[in-house]
Amino acid sequence: MGSITRRAAMLPAGGGRAETRLSRRRLAVLAVFSCYSLVNAFQWIQYSILSNVFVSFYRASFAHVDWLSMVYMVAYVPLILPATWLLDARGLRLTALLGAGLNALGAWLKCASVAPGRYAVTMAAQGVCAVAQVFILGLPSRVAAVWFGPAEVSTACAVAVLGNQLGTAIGFLLPPVLVPNTPDDIDLMAHNISIMFYGTAIVSTLLFLLTGVVFEEKPKYPPSHSQAVLQTVPPEDYSYKQSIINLFKNIPFVLLLISYGIMTGAFYSVSTLLNQMIITHYEGEEVNAGRIGLTLVVAGMVGSIICGLWLDYTKTYKQTTLIVYILSFIGMVVFTFTLDLGYLIVVFVTGGVLGFFMTGYLPLGFEFAVEITYPESEGTSSGLLNASAQIFGIIFTLVQGKLITNYSPRAGNLFLCAWIFVGIILTALIKSDLRRHNVNSGIMNVDVKAVSHNTENEMTTIMSISYWHLTFLLP
Repeated sequence: MGSITRRAAMLPAGGGRAETRLSRRRLAVLAVFSCYSLVNAFQWIQYSILSNVFVSFYRASFAHVDWLSMVYMVAYVPLILPATWLLDARGLRLTALLGAGLNALGAWLKCASVAPGRYAVTMAAQGVCAVAQVFILGLPSRVAAVWFGPAEVSTACAVAVLGNQLGTAIGFLLPPVLVPNTPDDIDLMAHNISIMFYGTAIVSTLLFLLTGVVFEEKPKYPPSHSQAVLQTVPPEDYSYKQSIINLFKNIPFVLLLISYGIMTGAFYSVSTLLNQMIITHYEGEEVNAGRIGLTLVVAGMVGSIICGLWLDYTKTYKQTTLIVYILSFIGMVVFTFTLDLGYLIVVFVTGGVLGFFMTGYLPLGFEFAVEITYPESEGTSSGLLNASAQIFGIIFTLVQGKLITNYSPRAGNLFLCAWIFVGIILTALIKSDLRRHNVNSGIMNVDVKAVSHNTENEMTTIMSISYWHLTFLLP
């Protein structure tokens, strides 16, 4: 395979470690990203939670309205590899601007769809928002890693994910209030929908402008030693293709890829079909369906922050991920068998428990992936996790929707329970190898660069490790 070059790039000329500092701008970057991620998530769920309203307004079927949610999942899968390549090749700032800009463009296009018979226009607009999502969902772990230190990186990732969850929560709460079901007055319905669409467009445009002002490629000084290592690798030495190959050769990551897809896909399916499940057993309770969705997501936001803080404190990635997965399964079983009892208060409680664990799992998966795949790009690992979630989300939404229509909500939920149980088994099989944590704690110093071998035209991954200033090759 040719000669292999060794170097201990983490060690400067004086033999010490690279200087690290925390930038004051990091909180502004995190806040702006979380806000435009929030608006994108709001635009994802705003149709599904008003499924019966948009069926009447656009004279479409429930399946057509479900596709306004599923287009997010469909768009993500083919576009994630180009998007993660762009993130690695062109950087964080351009990717952030694309996400915020397309989000605003899709919101304004929706304003042109406020008329019966313009379903195709609103689908096209939602398609633009779906493309924007591709440049948003993979960024939490990258933003956290590039801007935040090792003592706060998991919490920062949780906050970045929380923005998206909060958007879903507001998407459950606000649309039923802004657009009540008025099937006998289509003009009033159109007026209410236009208020929602124009308000979203104005907010998303302001956030696009803020993104341009606040976002920088990276801070002046790296926030952690693991980032200092990665910044020593010249851009021309990085191989995106080799990074993808490395990830798929990493068995623990492949197991996490599938288990994360199952859990998050189940959450997407429950969120998309929640309105249909609730009004099946509680007719005319569209507003409460939105409130139950809000409870589910807000509880999950609390779970996300607690899990992020816990990870920063303990670094027990696998144990925490497995426990949260098991508790999500229990929550799903309880939700399934209490949904039809006739007591909305019970559904609020069980929905909250389910959301606390199921939604709280999302940042755990991101951070666990970064740990076991370091020094591969955070954007690439997160992007692949999200692609898996979208694929499972499409499959679960289609199958669960069919089961709800042909049988009952219980049948659809039992289908998800079975898959979540499979996810528990896969999570238990993941080998925990906390590479990034080991670098930050000084146990080992890693530098990776892809070297092109001229004669064989292949990429060789080289890792230099320094143990107490001695350099060895990591196999």
